[in-house]
Amino acid sequence: MRPGQVERRTHDYERHGTTTLFAGLMAAVTHVKAGCVIGKCMSRHRAQEFRKFLDEKRNVPIGLGVHVIMDNASSHKTRLIRNWFARRPHWHQHFTPTSSSWVNQVERFFALLAEKQIKRGAHKSVKELIAAIEEIMQQRNANPKPIRWTKPADDILASIERFCRRTLDTHALSA
Repeated sequence: MRPGQVERRTHDYERHGTTTLFAGLMAAVTHVKAGCVIGKCMSRHRAQEFRKFLDEKRNVPIGLGVHVIMDNASSHKTRLIRNWFARRPHWHQHFTPTSSSWVNQVERFFALLAEKQIKRGAHKSVKELIAAIEEIMQQRNANPKPIRWTKPADDILASIERFCRRTLDTHALSA
């Protein structure tokens, strides 16, 4: 590629399979640095796989409250998952509002992962793709930093208000 040249894919680009990454970011925990990524690649994105991810030993001190922030994926809302949380009262589940993935910090990690590894990668197999994902997680965990929002809440709310006003104005003109 040259400066100013648009990135392209050839007509014979071949996708060699997919994987699902269940992941989380650690906040302030006693023995794990804030910003560490925990993750597991699995072949499918169902409640069974999500429960396997939750079941893995995380070395969370007993009695410490664990807050799991999730999007509204159907795999997060099944009876299997509700029952799992019900048996663990110190684990608390929170759901982000629809269309607001920016609220969930692990989604920002997914964006970084896609930007640095997935979109420009040429993985010849799912195994190679998983190895690349695990490498990015290891690199991040070698020097973890919490993801911090830099925009004040007032600026975010003002941006949402401008968007809503533009949307309403557009609909008013077309009516």
